[in-house]
Amino acid sequence: MAPINQGRAGGLTGVRTPHGEPTVRLTVAQATVKFLANQYVERDGERSKFFAGCFGIFGHGNVAGLGQALLQQEVDDLTAGDEPSLKYVLGRNEQAMVHSAVGYARMKDRMEAWAVTASVGPGATNMLTGAALATINRLPVLLLPADTFATRASAPVLQELELPSSGDVTVNDAFKPVSRFFDRVWRPEQLPAALIGAMRVLTDPVETGAATVAIPQDVQAEAFDWPESLFAERTWHVARPLPESRVIAEAADIIRSAKRPLIVAGGGVIYSGATESLAKFCARTGIPVGQSQAGKGSLPYDHPQSVGAIGSTGTTAANALAAEADVVIGIGTRYSDFTTASRTAFTGEAVRFVNINVASLDSIKQGGYSVVADARESLDALDALLSDYSVDADYAERITALATEWDEIVERAYSPTAVGTNIATGDEALTQGAVIGLVNETSDPRDVVVCAAGSMPGDLHKLWRTRDSKGYHVEYGYSCMGYEVAGGLGVKMACPDRDVFVMVGDGSYLMMATELVTAVQENLKVIVVLVQNHGFASIGSLSESLGSQRFGTNYRYRSDDGRLDGSTLPIDLAANAASLGADVIRTTTAAEFADAIKTAKAAERTTVIHVETDPLIGAPDSESWWDVPVSETSTLESTQQAYDVYAQWKAVQRPYLNPTNPNNTTGGH
Repeated sequence: MAPINQGRAGGLTGVRTPHGEPTVRLTVAQATVKFLANQYVERDGERSKFFAGCFGIFGHGNVAGLGQALLQQEVDDLTAGDEPSLKYVLGRNEQAMVHSAVGYARMKDRMEAWAVTASVGPGATNMLTGAALATINRLPVLLLPADTFATRASAPVLQELELPSSGDVTVNDAFKPVSRFFDRVWRPEQLPAALIGAMRVLTDPVETGAATVAIPQDVQAEAFDWPESLFAERTWHVARPLPESRVIAEAADIIRSAKRPLIVAGGGVIYSGATESLAKFCARTGIPVGQSQAGKGSLPYDHPQSVGAIGSTGTTAANALAAEADVVIGIGTRYSDFTTASRTAFTGEAVRFVNINVASLDSIKQGGYSVVADARESLDALDALLSDYSVDADYAERITALATEWDEIVERAYSPTAVGTNIATGDEALTQGAVIGLVNETSDPRDVVVCAAGSMPGDLHKLWRTRDSKGYHVEYGYSCMGYEVAGGLGVKMACPDRDVFVMVGDGSYLMMATELVTAVQENLKVIVVLVQNHGFASIGSLSESLGSQRFGTNYRYRSDDGRLDGSTLPIDLAANAASLGADVIRTTTAAEFADAIKTAKAAERTTVIHVETDPLIGAPDSESWWDVPVSETSTLESTQQAYDVYAQWKAVQRPYLNPTNPNNTTGGH
C-alpha cells in the first residue's frame, strides 16, 4: 500500500527520490529540527545525543520557521508520550544564549552541544560575540540565524543590509570570520549538505567552534520532500589520534635528557579525559605541572606535582620552575600570551619544547617538537617509554619547597582578617582574596566556580584550590565581560547535581545579568557572588601599572572641573538582582558572607550574594608580566616610569624557534 499523502500537515507523501527512497514532506525548519534531534556522538564506546536542545529568541525572521518547527516537534513528542526530542529554552539576550551553550559544551567536554536561533538583523548579529568566544575557545555551538528573503520578493525587508556593490551580502556574512563553519541555505536542496558539514566541524576536536547555518526566513517555511534517510539516527565518532611510534619515541628521548622538566597542562588534558593519565605520569616521574586557565583542574591543587597556575596570572612556584626549565612539555595548550607571560616565562638559555596536541596549529608553537595526537594516548605512551626516568632528588625537593611556599601565600590571601576599605562609605570591606577563600572553603569539592573577565579570573587562577577536574570554569580565551551569569546557567544545565558559583564583578554584571531571569524560569539554581567594586577593578589596576592612573575605570559622578572623579555612583546591584527574580543576600563582614554561602547552598532557588570589596588590594604578585604596550612619549611622570618598566620586560621577551631540537625536526606535523 502506498503511504498516505498528508499534504500540508506534513509527513509521508508517497513521493520517492529518483533512487526509490521514500520521502517526508516537511518545511526546511521542520527538517532542521528533526535532523538535529537524531544526531549522536560516540567516544570510547560511549554513545550519547549530541544536541541537548535549542536556545531561541523569536522575531519576524524565525518565528514562523524554526519557532513553528520547535513548537510542532514539542507537541508531537508530548502527544506521543515522549520527552521533547529537542528541548527549547527561551533566552533573554542573543549573546547570552550562545554563552550558555558554550558553558554547557565545555562542561560536557565538547561531547554535547546546543543549537541557538535568533531572528534576522540585530538578533542575529547579537550572536557574533558569542560566536567569536566559542571559536576562540574551540567549543561547539550551532548557530541558526535567520536571514533575509532568498526570493527577494519583498526586498528590502525590515533590518536588511543593502549594499550597492553586492546583492547577496547580508549581515550574517559577518559570522564568516568568527565561525569554524559557515553556510547559507538559499534553497531546500542545500540543507542536508549544510547540516552535515556543520556536524563534521562540531564533532571534530581540532576544527570545533561556532558552526553557523544561516537560513532565509522564506526558505525556513518552504516545504520539500526529504529522503527519510536524512532523519535516521547518525552517530559521529570522536577519534583519539594515536601518536606515531617514531615521533613519541623521539619526544621521550627529549624528555629523558631533561634535568628540570615542566609540564604545561592546557584544556586539552581535560577535554580528552586525560587527567588520570597525567596524575599517574607526573607522580611516577616527578615532573611538575603548571596549568593554564583552561587546564586548571587537570591536577587537584594538592597533588605533589601540582605547582598551580602558570604565566601572567600564575603562581610564583610555577613561574620560578618555568624560568629554570630546560624542557617544557605542553599538553593540550595553545600557549596564549597569558600562559607564556607574553613569551617571557621560559627563559632557560637552551630550553626546548615538546608539544602534544590534536591540533597541528598548536603543536608547532614555541618552535616545539610536534606530537599531533590525543593527550591521553600520548601520556600513556610516554609513561611506558619513560618507565626508567624520574627527576633527581634536588629538583624534587625544589618543587615541594616552591609549592609549599605558594600554599602559605594563598592561606594568607584567604584570611578573612585581611580587610580593606569600602571606597564608597569608608567602612571596612573584605578583600577579593578573602571572598575567594570563603567561597572555596565553604563550597563542596565537586562544586563549580564560573568566571570570565575582570580581575577575578586572574585571582581565581592563582588562588582557587581546585579539587575536581570540572570544578573550575573560567572563560579566558575571549575573556568576555557578561559571560559569567549566562555561562553559569549553561554549566548548571550540564551538571544539575553540582552547585555552581558564579563569581562576577559589578562591571561584568552590568554588561549582562538578564539570564538570571532564565535561571528563575527554568528553575535552575545558581549561586551568584556579586562583587561590588564601584568600577572596572581589573582595568583600573592595569591602567595604574601602565601609568594611566585608573583613568575612566571608576563609577563616579563628574566633579566641578568636568572629570569623572567625583563621589561614587549610588548603584544598588542587589536591588537589581532582586528585580530579576533572584533571592538576594546582602553581606558586609566575613561572618555574614560565610553564612550567606551556607544559606545559598541550602536554598532551592537562584541566590545572589552581594558583597563590597576593596578594589585597590590585589592578589599576591605572580612575579610575571603581560605585554600591553605603554605610550613611548608622555608628559605624565607615571607614564614615563611605566614605560621604563615595559622596556625592561621587552628585553626579556623572546621568540622560541627552538633550533636545539634533534635535527631541527618538528615531529609529527
